[in-house]
Amino acid sequence: MEYYLNDSGMALVYGWEGSGDVVSNAAKAVGIPGVIVPATGPAGLGGTPAPEPVERADDDTAVILYTSGTTGQPKGAELTHHNLISNAAMTVDTLIRTTADDVIMGCLPLFHVFGLTCGLNAAVLAGSCLSLLKRFDPVKALSVVARDKVTVFEGVPTMYAAMLYCPEALDADMSSLRTCITGGSAMPVEILRGFEKQFGCELLEGYGLSETAPVASFNQHGHERKPGTIGFQVPGCEMRLVDDLGSDVPEGERGEIAIRGENLMKGYWNRPEATAEAIPDGWFRTGDIATRDADGYYTIVDRKKDLIIRGGYNVYPREVEETLYEHPAVAEAAVIGIKDAELGEEIGAAVALKPGQTVDPEELKEFVRERLAAYKYPRILWLVDALPRGPSGKILRREVEPPASTPRVAPC
Repeated sequence: MEYYLNDSGMALVYGWEGSGDVVSNAAKAVGIPGVIVPATGPAGLGGTPAPEPVERADDDTAVILYTSGTTGQPKGAELTHHNLISNAAMTVDTLIRTTADDVIMGCLPLFHVFGLTCGLNAAVLAGSCLSLLKRFDPVKALSVVARDKVTVFEGVPTMYAAMLYCPEALDADMSSLRTCITGGSAMPVEILRGFEKQFGCELLEGYGLSETAPVASFNQHGHERKPGTIGFQVPGCEMRLVDDLGSDVPEGERGEIAIRGENLMKGYWNRPEATAEAIPDGWFRTGDIATRDADGYYTIVDRKKDLIIRGGYNVYPREVEETLYEHPAVAEAAVIGIKDAELGEEIGAAVALKPGQTVDPEELKEFVRERLAAYKYPRILWLVDALPRGPSGKILRREVEPPASTPRVAPC
């Protein structure tokens, strides 16, 4: 909290009463007012009424939205009024085709760009109802869908997995759902298909970032849906795949996603060098590696920085994770590189099982070994009760800790 307040130069902070101590202490530490909003009524500073609204240009900064800090200290993405309005309008018109009769379920935190744009802003723009949960819980989420007749559900993959695999899912009334959308991290195909089969709704996967307000590509209504892909670029956004020199890569080959358009941020707050590095030529380098097929659909391979190099061979964690998800006992998996004196890095996998399931780690290793190249399967695999998550529910690979003892294994 102190970091965000200091870095942004914030002059005033409002906090809900449930987080009053955190807000008050942080505000006091940096020397600014902290106002606690009570659940029972409005709160304000008192004194002179606010002046008339001030006109703002499309390219004026509307929010400073901090990245998740996966590669160091979070950076503040400056999103403009036009960034937010255009992306919310595109969400309403293209992605979920929202009307005033819809009920959108907001399980995503509103400080996260997915929840802010596709949940709150889109609901306000369309005049829809937004049904909120203070904190995601799969059983509570299932009950709220039934209670409020939710028509549009928005969540990250871990939320869909939690709802699908909890025992209450068998009797849940999800008949009101027509569309579900997911982003934030890669959606395992097995979970997507299982959720649709269990609840009889359409689940669309897309892609975006804090820096792109967020939506950049999606599997869209009226077009062929390709599970496992992030669809194609949305209106108002351009995407391409580039190599390390910024040149386009051929169709079907791997490259880094580069983006420009009306959804692209103004830059990183007070970080001109980071902005220039991220947007060297008008195209934002996302750090995500993908392929593109003949129809223009993109498939995420993995984060550029998550690449594991084992004995000179490139291994992308997502490919190994997708294979683990195919095992009927696996609920979640996170694959990481573990330092190795001989190979540079060894493949490690932390696996959480579905409720009531048991499986031997050696069986899981063999399961993957039968389906992938020999250098890709995890030599080190361990079971965990749950995987670490960030505030938005995404699995955090960087916080996965390998077992204290990781014995050497045959390098074949």
